[in-house]
Amino acid sequence: MNVFRSADILLPQDVELERWAVIACDQFTSDTGYWRRVRQTVGDAPSTVHMILPEAELGSQDEAATVKKINETMDRYLTEGILRTYPDAYVYVERTLLDGSVRPGLVGMVDLEHYDPMPGSDSLIRATEKTVMERIPPRQRVRKDASVELPHVLMLCDDDSKTLIEPIAQMRDRLPLLYDLDLMEEGGRIRGWLLQGEDAKAFDARLEAYSRTVAEKYPDLQGAEVLLAVGDGNHSLATAKSCYEALKAAQPGVDLSAHPARWSLVELENIHDPSLVFEPIHRILLDVDGQKLFEDLKQICGEGGYPVEWIMGEQTGTVYLDRAKGELAVAVLQPFLDNWLRENGGQIDYIHGDDEVRQLAQSTGAAGFLLPPMEKHQLFRGVISGGSLPRKTFSMGHAREKRYYMEGRKIR
Repeated sequence: MNVFRSADILLPQDVELERWAVIACDQFTSDTGYWRRVRQTVGDAPSTVHMILPEAELGSQDEAATVKKINETMDRYLTEGILRTYPDAYVYVERTLLDGSVRPGLVGMVDLEHYDPMPGSDSLIRATEKTVMERIPPRQRVRKDASVELPHVLMLCDDDSKTLIEPIAQMRDRLPLLYDLDLMEEGGRIRGWLLQGEDAKAFDARLEAYSRTVAEKYPDLQGAEVLLAVGDGNHSLATAKSCYEALKAAQPGVDLSAHPARWSLVELENIHDPSLVFEPIHRILLDVDGQKLFEDLKQICGEGGYPVEWIMGEQTGTVYLDRAKGELAVAVLQPFLDNWLRENGGQIDYIHGDDEVRQLAQSTGAAGFLLPPMEKHQLFRGVISGGSLPRKTFSMGHAREKRYYMEGRKIR
């Protein structure tokens, strides 16, 4: 059995789709104004914003009441027929991004029995970054009594031969078109087609054939049998896993192999698609002794290493990080910075833009590191060799290009 398969997918009917689809709850976490605008745009219309708790609103005094209302809304949408079921289906998705490029994907569900978010896992589905366990309980409170899940997880395959998703694009014109709309708040455009029956079975056969080849992709690495990697939304998938494990623990001896909570809806994308751009996330250190920092940094440097530009006030330069210490520059630098800050004090922040890092590094006691972009082929190598990548290794596009909620699935 494939660990990614078709699902009984829920989609809205007879609603304004432009007000239905909203961006992933873990975006704009510091921008309550964004979510206020979204709620104003939606009003009382059926919408996924009524079925999620934006992380910008986590910890509010009325969080418990909000979660209760979310669960009631899910049940009401099911009862009133707002959500229609497409049985045993995939949804082929094309997302037009802000730069005009089109990002293809396939919505289906993954088997949580084959996913382990912890470093060192040998599971077929692996996290790409370290899971921060403190981030799971707030998400559990939202999911544990929910009747419907909405996916914003983007799952990656390492399909350099483009045998899985790309053939669907060639036949999309004969598939039923499910939706075609502009997304609110400058989210671009999205279209989705229904994949069922023989077309779905053809994809399943291609995935099964692909699965037999994954161990051969990186013969120089131990534990290379990684079928899928979480590109975005790892903490949401880890929450689904934790809720499923809690369900099993509460019912010892009960066969839950067919329970819907065993699976989680995701969008599968090919890491080799040109629309997928991995942007580096840089490091800025504040309130540090720069002279000591750079003296100690020599211990992780080596001839011919990864080049990393640094800025400290008016001074700039390049350090070369020892390639023997990790598959990526960030995998060498981040553990060093974590240990150094623990022993010497100071703060760290994670910045997307080069210019912002250069500006922040002008402050007294500040030092910035501009990390090189990660090549796509390095992601699976880094996950296989290191168990997971350091936190904030890369970003899959800009915030407005993250997944918008559209499809759903019953989980109880």
